[in-house]
Amino acid sequence: MSIAPARRLPSVDPARIVLDTIRHPVIMLGPDDLIIFANADAEDFFRASAVFLGRHKLASFVPFGSPLLTLVEQVRERRAPVNEYRVDISSPRLGPEKIVDIYVAPVPELAGAVVVMLQERSMADKIDRQMTHRGAARSVTGLASMLAHEIKNPLSGIRGAAQLLESVVSDDDRALTRLITDETDRIVSLVDRMEIFSDERPIERSAVNIHSVLDRVKAIARNGFARHIRIVEDYDPSLPPVFGNRDQLIQVFLNLVKNAAEAIGREEGGEVTLSTAFRPGIRLSVPGTQDRVSLPLEFCVHDNGSGVPDDLLPILFDPFITSKPNGSGLGLALVAKIVGEHGGVIECESSPRGTTFRILMPAWKGAPGAADAEGTMEIGQ
Repeated sequence: MSIAPARRLPSVDPARIVLDTIRHPVIMLGPDDLIIFANADAEDFFRASAVFLGRHKLASFVPFGSPLLTLVEQVRERRAPVNEYRVDISSPRLGPEKIVDIYVAPVPELAGAVVVMLQERSMADKIDRQMTHRGAARSVTGLASMLAHEIKNPLSGIRGAAQLLESVVSDDDRALTRLITDETDRIVSLVDRMEIFSDERPIERSAVNIHSVLDRVKAIARNGFARHIRIVEDYDPSLPPVFGNRDQLIQVFLNLVKNAAEAIGREEGGEVTLSTAFRPGIRLSVPGTQDRVSLPLEFCVHDNGSGVPDDLLPILFDPFITSKPNGSGLGLALVAKIVGEHGGVIECESSPRGTTFRILMPAWKGAPGAADAEGTMEIGQ
């Protein structure tokens, strides 16, 4: 009986495999601060190949005077590991909102060498802000219920009295009674919009093709408020259905596209991009249970307008926050409420070159592979 020759495994570097498996950027610096090693995540983080990184010092990739460079020197002097949390290393090369936790440790076998591991905080911080947005929406729920009962009834009496006065006053005074009527109607309309927040009924959800939702939104926009704006599609055609309510999702994206169109205004070259992608990587823990909800579906609405003022970004989804002269500040709060009720999260990134609203949503559980979409970051609510 002949025996087949044993198969020899190709030679591999176990250390390299382990470091490439770690889902955080890891680099090693020599005594002269040259980057002598970078794992796969470090290549993504610094937007350069390991070969290119190896030709440069760390200072070439981080802002001048960065705290990261100071930490490296401290580790060399003390010959002991150092941790630093929430360090901002944002730069044009690395991108905005690069907030990281840093771990720096010396390498005993190589004098002057250190290992640096970075853990991005931006997504965790965004999730934390999303939880704050939901809390703000809940506070409006109670306020809306109170307003509906305590304000609408007196307003009805005021409006009726103004209409009666209009029939007996002079033409000069009739303008005042109409002003009372119009302002009363405006307040009632505002209260009606706020009553939406008090609707706590479970939403009916099913498998929804997000592209049909976006096509509907695009058709409405092109025939109305965005007829002068170019709308670009960047879709992933293989995307599984989203687990949601079609009508409410249309409301969400219609609101976001309208905001984008208003941000662009009448400027030449105005453009709104609608994009969809499958990006497993975030899971939310469900309060009171051990369940983890995966949010692999990413939907974005991007415009090339002038951006959101920096002072509004942290509170953009709070009720009554608006930069529009006649805005109520409830549109984005309602968007955040609907997305939250779908088990998703929404975040805004903005710069003077444009604004992106990014929504992460769960896939329909009956979609192929949806149940197996594992995340790499778990955030507790």
